Amino acid sequence: MTTPIFNPLKAINSVLYVVSKLKKSDMHKISKILYFADMVHLSKFGRSITGDTYIAMDYGPVPSAIYDIFKSLRGDGSSPYKEMATSAIRIKNRFIVNALQEADLKYLSKTDTLVIDDIILAFGDHSWADIVEISHQYAWSNTPLNAPISVENMLTESHQEQEYISYVTQFINNQKLAM
Repeated sequence: MTTPIFNPLKAINSVLYVVSKLKKSDMHKISKILYFADMVHLSKFGRSITGDTYIAMDYGPVPSAIYDIFKSLRGDGSSPYKEMATSAIRIKNRFIVNALQEADLKYLSKTDTLVIDDIILAFGDHSWADIVEISHQYAWSNTPLNAPISVENMLTESHQEQEYISYVTQFINNQKLAM
């Protein structure tokens, strides 16, 4: 099972970018927008935007490290990236995410922002119930509850062929070995 390589600066700036585009920026909506964006970007370009590992939770996929950042900022969790995020993000009323600065676009590629924009256009106005239902597809359904969703399952849900899935997972695993 392959999981992406987390990039905290890209992840925080992705959150800031999403917040700037959404009408209502709660932790749940941001999490689902990033999940769909990461899955599409992985499928089209062979890499995740945030590098986060998504966990199959009751209400759908949740970005593990980003969720830990959110919880640490609201005071009920810990994250090694809390200090990095403190000047950028604030959590109000337990779930509302406010940007304290604009996204630094030097951390996001043109394809990153284009995919995020497309996902917000497609899902930004959907209700919470709709987003939960839409996120309960192949990758989530084929992952045990509270377990990491694999890159393989995300790419399978995106209708990628096994040859491409093998290429992407081998590339990610080689990057991990080089670290």
